[in-house]
Amino acid sequence: MKLYYSPGACSVGIHVLLEEVGKPFDLELVALKDQAQNTPEFRAINPKGKVPVLQRDDGSVLTEFTAIAFWLGAKFPEAKLLPADVDAQADAISFVDYITGTVHPNGFTRQFRASRFTPNPADEPKVVEQGKALAAEYLETIDRTWKGGEWVVPQGYSIADAALFFVEYWAVKRVGMPVPARIEAHLKAMLARPAVQRALAASGMAA
Repeated sequence: MKLYYSPGACSVGIHVLLEEVGKPFDLELVALKDQAQNTPEFRAINPKGKVPVLQRDDGSVLTEFTAIAFWLGAKFPEAKLLPADVDAQADAISFVDYITGTVHPNGFTRQFRASRFTPNPADEPKVVEQGKALAAEYLETIDRTWKGGEWVVPQGYSIADAALFFVEYWAVKRVGMPVPARIEAHLKAMLARPAVQRALAASGMAA
């Protein structure tokens, strides 16, 4: 397997899952800050022009965080990244989709790439502030509707935890915003996992 990633991007969540699986994989850097996602070479791999991308051992390519996370959990059941029960699986996938489809773009992309949300540069500070407010709202919602104990779902550590990890990491380590106590405790628990430590070290990210 090969993971196309960029340091600090949401691809770190998939990197964590690959480390948890424990099967051999390679890393291919796609430097978003250098617009590497827009090169013809990368667009030939993923026409969507974004990471993460997982190239499977048969050469086929899988895109979109939720799909990759689900595939890793289903393909390698011994890693126990997906609950065994289909209803619990749906809960985990629903959580991942909330992170990738709502929290990430509306809460954090607004802060990191405000120019995508307005044609007027003078309005970008307002976009950033809106992103901060939405991120806080979303994390409070996660805290209020938390179903699990230490981990997101009651059945234990899963793909949902790797998804939450990248946004809570951004919130605390990159933005410096306050987060609910449960989210803060989850981040600390994630940072203590060897798989997370390996993924961060490989990307040059602070633990």
